[in-house]
Amino acid sequence: MKRRFFIVGSSTLAISGLLSGCGSQQKAVLKVSLLKNSIPVQLLNEFRQEIQRSASLDLVAESQLQSLFTQLQNWQQKAEASNWWSNLPLPFGKQKATAVADLVTLGDYWLEQAIAEKLIQPLDPKQLSQWQQVPQAWQELVKRNDRGKPDPKGKIWGAPYRWGSTVIVYRRDKFASKGWKAPTDWADLWRNELGDRISLLDQPREVIGLTLKKLGHSYNTEQLDKIPNLKQELLTLHKQVKFYSSNAYLQPLILGDTDLAVGWSSDVLPVIQRYRNIAAVVPQSGTALWTDLWVRPLGNSSNLDLAQKWIDFCWQPEIARLLSRFTPAASPILAGKNPPEFSNTDRNQLVLSTPEIIKKSEFLRPLSEKVRQEYQSLWTEVRFQGLGVRDKGLGAG
Repeated sequence: MKRRFFIVGSSTLAISGLLSGCGSQQKAVLKVSLLKNSIPVQLLNEFRQEIQRSASLDLVAESQLQSLFTQLQNWQQKAEASNWWSNLPLPFGKQKATAVADLVTLGDYWLEQAIAEKLIQPLDPKQLSQWQQVPQAWQELVKRNDRGKPDPKGKIWGAPYRWGSTVIVYRRDKFASKGWKAPTDWADLWRNELGDRISLLDQPREVIGLTLKKLGHSYNTEQLDKIPNLKQELLTLHKQVKFYSSNAYLQPLILGDTDLAVGWSSDVLPVIQRYRNIAAVVPQSGTALWTDLWVRPLGNSSNLDLAQKWIDFCWQPEIARLLSRFTPAASPILAGKNPPEFSNTDRNQLVLSTPEIIKKSEFLRPLSEKVRQEYQSLWTEVRFQGLGVRDKGLGAG
């Protein structure tokens, strides 16, 4: 799922020098590979103060989640190659060890694959003092078996530290000038006046999912052929759409080429803060949720205490509030809450949502290969079926 590619930039940002104090060569070093801008500088400085006497922090930030997942794969491949070389007689068997991070940001979409490919190792919740503060839905999300499938009795494979949702974003000025009622739920995407005025994500799970939600079903429905009118609802929605894209869906809205879009809250939040004529809403019937996790690469056995300290630090209530205030996402510790210091603004309603909406919302669970093919087949049929409806993609997302 190519989520949050709206941020421009692909270079790797190393900021370890900023955070390593004098004499760090004699200290333990916590190495973290994380998503760029997912942790505010204030939080990093706070953690540095906590560990400065005994350790230092070495961070490398990537601009895309895909890059972080690829990094996990590369480390595993190098480890396997190193093991092969080590079995050769000297001097051929001498190989320099690959530097592997202690913790890595991973999007929940990649969790199943990371477990199945043996790229990461489980965490011990007994060693995480703040684990019980994590809401049940987030705990259940990271409990998986050794194939990466959800399992209530499974191991804990990641520590959720921030989350967001799929939202509706619209031109406030266009709706007001035309006397249209502001959208509040998925059903509004089918309104006649929005014909050919919508930007949608180029993602089968998202678009089929929101249509299922509109019909009163789960995002994770497995038997699509059992849902009456699903295909017809999708075809009707397709006629409403002007653009499909997973990385450029907000530009048409900003330029006025569309009046409404569906997107990820972390992309949307910076836009509504910059453009006063653009507003966003979390659909009242519930939506799709995503979360970013801290995971431990397989084979890394160093700095376990420091890694656990970092995870617990991110889950502290005061740190959770800091993260939720200064980044375009929220800590799961605050899911559905509205701390007194948070004003009741559009931003905070978008970031924190409400307990009622969160209860109706869902994470996109892993589907079997057979069911994934059913989603893709239906998506292809709707997108490219005849009926005189042209495909309106801006390119694969």
